[in-house]
Amino acid sequence: MNSPRLLQFFTTPPQPCSYLPERESISLFAEPGTMTNALYGQLARLGFRRSGSHVYRPACTECEACVPVRIPVAEFRAHRRDRRCQRRNAEVETGIVRARYTEEYFVLYQSYLAARHPRGGMDDATPANFRQFLLGGWCDTWFLEMRLEGSLVAVAVTDRLDDGLSAVYTFYDPALAERGLGSFAILKQIETARSLGLPYLYLGYWIAESRKMAYKGRFRPLQVYRGERWEALT
Repeated sequence: MNSPRLLQFFTTPPQPCSYLPERESISLFAEPGTMTNALYGQLARLGFRRSGSHVYRPACTECEACVPVRIPVAEFRAHRRDRRCQRRNAEVETGIVRARYTEEYFVLYQSYLAARHPRGGMDDATPANFRQFLLGGWCDTWFLEMRLEGSLVAVAVTDRLDDGLSAVYTFYDPALAERGLGSFAILKQIETARSLGLPYLYLGYWIAESRKMAYKGRFRPLQVYRGERWEALT
C-alpha cells in the first residue's frame, strides 16, 4: 500500500488569504499523480483535505488559524440548535447517490455560487468547473441529496474514507437560507457515518476568526488536529 512518506509534496507561493483579510496563505499539496482513496484517507488523518483531485493542507509560516477538525460521531448528541434545525427541515427528504454531473446539480450549484460568492471569481461557474472542483477521479465520492416536494434544494458532497466521511462541500438553494441547510447537511452526514459504522465526520478546516468557517465550532464534541495529533476541543 502507498504510504504518505513515499509521496512528494510541494508548496504554493504566498497568496492573499480567502478567509482572513491582510493575511497571506500557503498550501502544502501532495503529489496528485499517485493519489488513491486509501492514501487520501491516511492523509486526512494528518490534517489534509481534498479539492477536486488535489489533496492539501495549510502551511502558512506565520499563521495557524486553519485547524483541521472532525466529529467523533458516536459521542455526538444533538443540541437545542441542532434539534431546531432538524424540526425546520423535517419534511426535507434525503438520499445518497454516487457523485456525478447532471444539469439539475449544476443549476443549483450555479445559483448558490452567484448568491454566496458574487464577483469573487466562482460565480461564473461552468460544467467543467463543477467537475474539477467536486469530482475527483480517484476518490469514493457521494452526493447527499436534499429534496423538498421533489425539488432539489441542497447537495452535500461527501467522500467516504476508511475511518469516516469527509464533508467536502455543500451547496443549496439560496432562497432557503433560513432553513440552515448547511447545518442540516452536517447532521445528516453524522447520521450517515453512524449508520455505516464509521467513527468520524471530517469537516475540513475550522477558522474561529472567520464568520464563514466559525460555524464548525458549534458541533460538539469536536476533535482538532494540533501538534501532529488529534485532541478534544475544550
